Amino acid sequence: MEIGIIGFGKMGLNLAYNLKDHGYLVKGTDVNPEAREQAGNYGIESHDSLEQLLMSFSGKKTLWLMLPAGKITDTVLDEIAPFVSKDDVIIEGGNSNYKDSMRRAKAFAEQGIHYFDCGTSGGISGARNDACLMIGGNPEVFKEIEKVFEDVSVSDGYLYAGKSGSGHFLKMIHNGIEYGMMQAIGEGFQLVEQSEFDFNLEEVAKVWNHGSVIRGWLMEIIEQQFSNSPHLEEYKGTVAASGEAKWTVETALEMDVAVPTIALSLFMRNLSQEEDSFSAKVVSALRNGFGGHEIVKK
Repeated sequence: MEIGIIGFGKMGLNLAYNLKDHGYLVKGTDVNPEAREQAGNYGIESHDSLEQLLMSFSGKKTLWLMLPAGKITDTVLDEIAPFVSKDDVIIEGGNSNYKDSMRRAKAFAEQGIHYFDCGTSGGISGARNDACLMIGGNPEVFKEIEKVFEDVSVSDGYLYAGKSGSGHFLKMIHNGIEYGMMQAIGEGFQLVEQSEFDFNLEEVAKVWNHGSVIRGWLMEIIEQQFSNSPHLEEYKGTVAASGEAKWTVETALEMDVAVPTIALSLFMRNLSQEEDSFSAKVVSALRNGFGGHEIVKK
């Protein structure tokens, strides 16, 4: 099965490796020549342009986009449209707004193209070995390509979520929850750091991650980050907000559902642009640990 990856960024390149390891004929493209070279070094057919990639398919096209949400994704989809045919498949794995996904799916359906919105979690390591996927789109066509999602995911780590938009809706809510969890961890460690006691933060994270109620991957990540930097000295307490929590809060308002924890965590991200708190350093370190997000250095 031929699969074209559009976007060899941190997530897309690792997904391409994952697919190739599972025996798929993987090809792809990226605007960055270094990313194309990295893909080629792994035996992935790399093309210099989107048009070149699309023309390289011998039959049915399955295209998997891993691009930033918004204008870039829309632009690339517009460029793809003339080159796809009836029954081709487009999988959009970025963090798009679910309303955009619904709109795109409807437009492609008019051409007979099957469009799947694929919420993708698990960070860089997940994309490489064991992703968590939430997929929306046509249920019959999903069954035809389900094996692809199963192969690249952790055990029990993919879900057919329902109609178009449902996959990205779930990922949006997932990321809102993630904001709240990271904010709570950050605030807790700020109290630990500024207390009268001489705690080793790595050891605190380690014990909390073994048998405690708050154990989990985020605690494992912050343990590793404290191992590399005992007091997160090189971090600045500035944390970007990538959009999903904002959409979650907006959707909650539309649905008249109260989400105070998620809303406050979003506001704290905004506040971090003005202040330099230890809790924000922890959140920044967590984001770097699972998603490779850039460290804002002091």
